[in-house]
Amino acid sequence: MTSATQSMDSPHETRPFRAHGHMDVVTLGDFTLGRGVFEPGWRWSEDVKPIAGTDSCQVRHTGFCVSGQMTIRFDDGEEVTVGPGDVMVAEPGHDAWVVGDEPCVLLDTGVAAYAKPA
Repeated sequence: MTSATQSMDSPHETRPFRAHGHMDVVTLGDFTLGRGVFEPGWRWSEDVKPIAGTDSCQVRHTGFCVSGQMTIRFDDGEEVTVGPGDVMVAEPGHDAWVVGDEPCVLLDTGVAAYAKPA
């Protein structure tokens, strides 16, 4: 068995959002983990939509909220807010935004193609 490690403090890649934050990405073999730092004022439809080129986020996110809060609104109108300690799954077809004045930090396994130019 082969093992590999990489510190999130030295990510393989950092993907800046249009404004209000970035996604640090580490890929080990076929496993990709992102640490998203979503600053106050961040909103997918303003900060990532121009990068993704889709009407709503079409990535399936699976992750854990480390700090801050984020509301996710799905294309069908359902909304959920995640906060510290929450494990979440967000299926494709959503917008999202930071709630409050604290950055939202999420660890996310669904970021292999997230915030990469289309």
